[in-house]
Amino acid sequence: MTLSFFDQFMSPTFLGLPLMVFALTLPWILYPAPTSRWLNNRLLALQAWFINRFTQQLLLPLNLGGHKWALMFTSLMIFLISLNMLGLLPYTFTPTTQLSLNMGFAIPLWLATVIIGMRNQPTAALGHLLPEGTPVPLIPVLIIIETISLFIRPLALGVRLTANLTAGHLLIQLIATAAFVLLPMMPTVAILTSIVLFLLTLLEVAVAMIQAYVFVLLLSLYLQENV
Repeated sequence: MTLSFFDQFMSPTFLGLPLMVFALTLPWILYPAPTSRWLNNRLLALQAWFINRFTQQLLLPLNLGGHKWALMFTSLMIFLISLNMLGLLPYTFTPTTQLSLNMGFAIPLWLATVIIGMRNQPTAALGHLLPEGTPVPLIPVLIIIETISLFIRPLALGVRLTANLTAGHLLIQLIATAAFVLLPMMPTVAILTSIVLFLLTLLEVAVAMIQAYVFVLLLSLYLQENV
């Protein structure tokens, strides 16, 4: 049976039961648990260093009110990185290629930042809809444009993560298929294609980490405007 290139993005099922929940809970099992010893192993030390560096960079532009979100933002980024990286392994499924899942992450967190801004400083939150010094005839138009841009933010978060990961997986599958087809006919071209595939895989590893970081970074910038 001939399969479509987009079949890899279908939600997996087993005996009619969706495996999305299993795909989302598997990364938490793989994380090393901290111990009570004074000296940890290299993996735990590297994990602690990475979390500390990321938290410092994330909280740098935020005031003290935004530091309450540090645990959630750090956990979200590690979770997204794990999902993206595990999806690069053969015969695996990437949950973050589903727009519905990414929107489920983006909409509640974006809405929480907006609600916090409306509750703590409603004047400043509403002031973002109208830039200072706007000519009077342009005020209604700019308010409509800024309101639309505000509600597009969660959609942009979800679509950016979905599109980047989907495009990378499609490119890997296309180049891998080309290398497999060209191997018996033109071995030299197939070897060159395989080298390109290896370089593209390294690029996708970087994209998987960068997109998770960008997702959380944009959420922190939205929070910065409302705290």
